[in-house]
Amino acid sequence: MAQRTLKYEYEKNESKSGQTALGGLPVYMDLAVSSGLLKLIDEHLKICGGKQGWTDREIVFSLILLNLVGGDSVRDIEQYEGEKAYQPLNTYWHERDVLLHTEFRDGNVPAGYEQRRVLEEALKCLPKGVRKVRLRSDSAGYQHELLRYCEAGENKRFGRIEFVISCDVTKAFREAVEEVAEAAWHPIYKEINGELRQTGREYAEVCFVPNKLCHSKSAPVYRYIATRREIKDRELPGMERKEEELPFPTMMIKNSRYKIFGYATNMDWSGDKLIKWVNGRCGKSEQAHDIVKNDFAGGRFPSGDFGENAAWWWITVLAHNFSVLMKRLVLGQSWINKRMKAIRLGIIFIAGRVIERSRKMIIRISGDHPSWSLLIEAR
Repeated sequence: MAQRTLKYEYEKNESKSGQTALGGLPVYMDLAVSSGLLKLIDEHLKICGGKQGWTDREIVFSLILLNLVGGDSVRDIEQYEGEKAYQPLNTYWHERDVLLHTEFRDGNVPAGYEQRRVLEEALKCLPKGVRKVRLRSDSAGYQHELLRYCEAGENKRFGRIEFVISCDVTKAFREAVEEVAEAAWHPIYKEINGELRQTGREYAEVCFVPNKLCHSKSAPVYRYIATRREIKDRELPGMERKEEELPFPTMMIKNSRYKIFGYATNMDWSGDKLIKWVNGRCGKSEQAHDIVKNDFAGGRFPSGDFGENAAWWWITVLAHNFSVLMKRLVLGQSWINKRMKAIRLGIIFIAGRVIERSRKMIIRISGDHPSWSLLIEAR
């Protein structure tokens, strides 16, 4: 089978001596060239413009490879252990499993700060083939400027943006929930092995208008939906905790305590469908953030300087997205859900021998290795 893109080839190695690790890493170099990543680095950075020293692509891509390899190469980085904290704000593209946009922030910046601007910047990152966008977010996205922007269709490209965003469970919202008739609560079902089963959660439409929207007749009107789950575990006498001590909002409804959550939306889907859709957000975006921090080196900052740490964070995000590109476009369906530990053991950490011969580079690896055929197909 012909091997292409870069001027190196894979050959079977019959010798058992003189081996080196990382024999599978060059396929990532192939992908960097084929996907245009290196050209994009040159196009957007333009920092190292001189003819001497390392180029932009050499610096950035070497750090991406460093994150892909992981292990001791990352742990050897001097980690800043001061008291500073950071809180990046990520925009996650669910269908492609990539971080579409990220903004590196100081730890004391509220999560809801300038969410509209961040959304606008993220939408500009979408490729031309995307025609419709929906937004789902936790309560950090419950900013009326953001909601109004989506509802009014102020984005010239996508127009009105449908959303479901967790809302703050305020005193006024609780009072509105208390007025909901018992018959208006509907059970939420989950399909398990082809059978619909009750989850113990219920939802209901809530007649609620926030104070910030009461001052103008032209203000947008949103649907508000509440969910509740009865807390059946009773606390021991004398050990009752106050509501502010609990990690979730609760309220009493007819002598029973319930866990309460609220959602604001401009969509006309049924309440059950909306709840299932917004719950699909839970876990995946957090997992992507966890992968950047732990599978790569996003949680190990090399400096006490904000700018240097921001650059490092962006490089780890690039490494994450580049890894997703490899799994989805090259390695195939069976590798999509694998974490970097499995990919390193199965693809990257392959013993090999690098040989230069006849003006080309040859990487010899064992023909008995389980990933031999996969590497050839990937090329």
